[in-house]
Order: sequence, then structure tokens, then C-alpha cells
Amino acid sequence: MTEPLGPGPEVPASSGPTRDVPLVPDHEDRWHRVHPISPLVRGWLALAAIAYFFGRDWFESIFSGEPVWLLAEGRGFVAGAILLGVLLLLVGGFLLSWWFTRYQVTREHVRVNSGIVFRQHRQARLDRVQAIDVIQPLLGRIFGLAELKFEVADAGESAVRLAYLPLASAQQLRATILARASGAETDPEHPDEIHEAPEHPVLAIPAPRVVGAALLSGSTAALAIMVVVIGAGFAVGHALDWSSSSVILSALVPGLIAVLAGYWSVFTTAYNFRAAVSPDGIRLRYGLLETRAQTVPPGRVQAVAVTQPLLWRFKDWYRIKVNVAGYGVSAENAGARTTLLPVGSREDVMQMLALVLPDPGTEDPFGVFGAGLAGKDNDGGFVTSPRRARWLSFFTWRRNGFAVTRTALLARSGRLWRSLAVVPHERTQSMALHQGPLARRLRVADLQLHTTMGPVRPVVYQMDIATARLLFDEQAARAAAARRHSLPERWLEHRPEYPGQPDQQAVGLAGQEQDEQH
Repeated sequence: MTEPLGPGPEVPASSGPTRDVPLVPDHEDRWHRVHPISPLVRGWLALAAIAYFFGRDWFESIFSGEPVWLLAEGRGFVAGAILLGVLLLLVGGFLLSWWFTRYQVTREHVRVNSGIVFRQHRQARLDRVQAIDVIQPLLGRIFGLAELKFEVADAGESAVRLAYLPLASAQQLRATILARASGAETDPEHPDEIHEAPEHPVLAIPAPRVVGAALLSGSTAALAIMVVVIGAGFAVGHALDWSSSSVILSALVPGLIAVLAGYWSVFTTAYNFRAAVSPDGIRLRYGLLETRAQTVPPGRVQAVAVTQPLLWRFKDWYRIKVNVAGYGVSAENAGARTTLLPVGSREDVMQMLALVLPDPGTEDPFGVFGAGLAGKDNDGGFVTSPRRARWLSFFTWRRNGFAVTRTALLARSGRLWRSLAVVPHERTQSMALHQGPLARRLRVADLQLHTTMGPVRPVVYQMDIATARLLFDEQAARAAAARRHSLPERWLEHRPEYPGQPDQQAVGLAGQEQDEQH
């Protein structure tokens, strides 16, 4: 949460702030500071803008042979004073920003104080950590610094950002936060010895596949259309007058920039992508100029969407997006941060789904999930739309459908752009039935499952109305029962074993209650 503060708590002289990594839980009066060069890494754009503002006219004057205004007629002293004053203001602002940015890690919370004029205090509970990132921008990599950034459920934005720490310190601090968030027990004789949990590599995406994915993306189709339009524009302009062709070319320049940005986005998201699994959760690493290391703790993924664009069908490639609490509502790098697999084969998809859903809840996971990826009709036990739904979606009615396992609901859709949404039962927060005028006439309805905000919006399209209502009731009961056995917030904390199966009457009442709410 974010709230304005007054001057903030004073740091006692006896426990002066330090840049050491807080392995032992901090006391209320012990604070730490980020690296002194952090403001430069954050504010280098401001320095570049000032250099451009003062240097542009100077360079133009030098190359044109004209006298430089600030250096002509004995104004060199004034120019030097102005430049020195600007530098002093920047350096003073950087130092004050560093001095007033402090953090502490207790056993239950992470707190960050920042701001010079407007003070801010951010506090996050460790047991609510949803994901944690270690980010190295290009300038941070040069200085060996990294930003620590982690999300908290329903925070609306990044709850804590520590920029910047030495890379080793950021990694150690991440291990400390995850250890306390998981409830893992430390050695009482050596409480300060918290090591990063070991990991097991799962997959790595080769560079040729990344290039191929970029070339087979929608940007290529857009580029082909633009080339045809440009060619037609030049042909028409040559027949009429050259001014019209230049107008068409200038109008398409923003489109060309967007196409290049699309290529760059696909390439930077997937370049050097590696996935691993550890007791801390799923670890993802990727990046070209800016590198990012994400850690998603176990059970924090709320929903999964596996998609296959039309051009990727030639190589049988897929992309996986996920909903993680806190990620979906932040616009900054939301596309990359919510990508569990930027491009991968069907085997890669199965591996990543196994990390998100360790228990698929079916004896034939490859058959069921394979039918969700590329099947149609009743393949893999899917229930599909009735034949009368073809008047609503002529191309997709045979593929639209759902399947239910013991642990998750699968929603399949799309013929040209294939999609499979997977929602663990315990992550179903609410549901809604949608039915338009034509759908009422055809006696079909859509069932939408609500999880946390993000790129995945699970919908079971155009089911028979009786089937949709039955699925609504049964899914409500399954969600209520699954939440009783869901992973605790502190996933490594010792807990007593749950008794046998849940009371069926209680499950039925929970389903009835959720039905009445909707």
C-alpha cells in the first residue's frame, strides 16, 4: 500500500543504516540503504536529456562555423556557471534521493521509505508475496546492480521496488524474502545462513526458434499488407502525381514503426529464455539488453492460457500466458511478465503445465491436454457446443468445449487462433453465465470464470443451456471443496494433515450458496 508520511522515523545512530543484506530479521529501528549509485542508474535519462538540450546547439554551431552563443563575447564564465549549477542540483537531488530511500525486512513484512518532498511508506506482508523479480537494465548490468521487485496480492501495482542493490545482494535478499514467505525453518544455531534454494533446469529456448517466432508472428502479416499497400500507392501515384504516393508513404511510417516494435517485443521477451523449478517456485530468466529473473512461488498462478497463432501451426509452436495476482493490473512489462512460455513445442507446453498443475487430475494428461491444444469434437472427453450453435460461430462450434479433471477445468476455443484456458478449481473466484438475444433463441450460453486480473479470461463458449447450468453448479461445488485443501500461504510451513474427504453436504451447500450469489 502507498500512503504519504511525514518526516519518517529517524534512524538511530547506534544502528546506522547499512547496505548489508538483512539475513537476520530487522528490528523496528534498523534500516538499510540501497547502493549510492542507484539514483544515477534511475536518472540517466534526465542527464541524457540535459546533455542533448545544451549540446545540440553547440554541435550545430561548431559544424556550421557559427560562434557558440554561450561562449561568444566572453560569456564562457556564465556558461560554465550554469552548467556547474545544473550538475550540482542533479548531484544534490541524487544524494538526497539515496539518503531518504531506506528499507527493512522483518519476519513478517518488507518496508520501504522513499521520497524527498513527498514521503512514501510501502509495506508488504511476506506471506502475500505472489512473485518476485530481479531486474538488470543495461546500465545496471554495467555497474553490477539489480532492482528487486515483488508483487503482493491485490496490491494494484508493485508493492515493493528496491532499486538498486548489488546483484549478489539482490539475489540473497530474494532468497531471504522467499524463505520467510514460505515459512521454511532456519537453523536456530545459524539464523543468518539463508542460501538460495537449488533449482532444476526445465527448458531453454534456442535463439533460432526465437527468430522464427518473430518472423512468423502477426507483425509479418502486417508488414506484408503494408508492402502491398505501399506498392499500390506508388503505382497509383506514378499514374497520377508523385505527391499522392509520398502522402501514402508518410501515412504508413507509424505502421512500420509498430511492426518493428512488434518484432522487437517478441525477440526481447523470448531471447535467452530459461525456465527452472525449485522449492521457491518457478524461475524464469530472459532478456537481451535488460535481463529479468522472475520467481513465481508455488500455487500463485491463478489461470493459464495456451495459444497458437495461425502462422505458428506450421512449426507446431505455442505460447503460454498466466494470471498472477498483482501482475495483470500493472502495465509495466505486463506482456513479458505474464508470459510463462514465449514460444515452445507441444512437449515444452506439457512440461510447463506440469509445473503449474503438478497433479493434472486425470490418468491420461497427454490425451486430455493434447485434445485441448489441437483436438475437436469430443476428443479427449471434451463436451462441445451443440450443432445449432454453428449459426453463432460457423468455424469454431466443433472446437469450442470444456473438460473437467479432478484438479482443473479446461476451456477450449478457436479454430484459426487456437486457445486452451486452464483454471485450477481452487482459483475459481466467481462465475457468470452470459446469454445474448440470439443465444437465448438457440438455447446456448457462455460460462465465464473469474480469477485475478490478467491476460487470461477463461470462457466456455456456447454450451447448451442445460449443460452450462449444470457446469455452473458443479464447478461452484468443486471450487469450494478445492479451496479447503489448497496450498497454504506459507507453502513450506509444517501443517497438520487434513482429514479425509470433505463433507459432501457441505460441498453441495457451498455450490448452492455460490449459485444464489450469481
